[in-house]
Amino acid sequence: YPTQKTDVFVNLKLDGELTCTYPAINDGWNVTAEPNGVLTDKNGRKYNYLFWEGKDYLENNFSTGFCVAGKDTQKFLEEVLNKQGLSDQEADDFITYWLPKMENNPYNIISFQGKNFTDKAVLNVVPKPDTVIRIFMIWKPSNEKIEIPEQKLETIQRKGFTLVEWGGSFE
Repeated sequence: YPTQKTDVFVNLKLDGELTCTYPAINDGWNVTAEPNGVLTDKNGRKYNYLFWEGKDYLENNFSTGFCVAGKDTQKFLEEVLNKQGLSDQEADDFITYWLPKMENNPYNIISFQGKNFTDKAVLNVVPKPDTVIRIFMIWKPSNEKIEIPEQKLETIQRKGFTLVEWGGSFE
């Protein structure tokens, strides 16, 4: 989300293997970004986001996190995603992807990976964004409530050119 229409280059260096990208990443994505988040490639095709999926060497870290009842997962995600800087639309996209897999579990053990993730999936963006929001949630279902030290999440305020990425994985 640049403050004005901007040509942007994005490249991803994953400690692992990319299994799918859309559009194809090739040597990086070259797009024109508009303040509303719409991205246009050199052929004029418009995208709401750049997509990647991969097999990585991330070692899931559940040393801190949250144990959330399945029935409370929607409300929990709305709150924590907003706190971490996602817009309502971005949070809606995240929630509609993950909620069907989570809400019928007795409990979900959830942790956001932060630096553990960003060190394994390094983004190079030119021009450099003023604000970077990268959310990667790991989770696993649980039949019982467990005690886990609560994770401290950073509240992010968007300023200027903002890059947003969200994703996740489950065990």
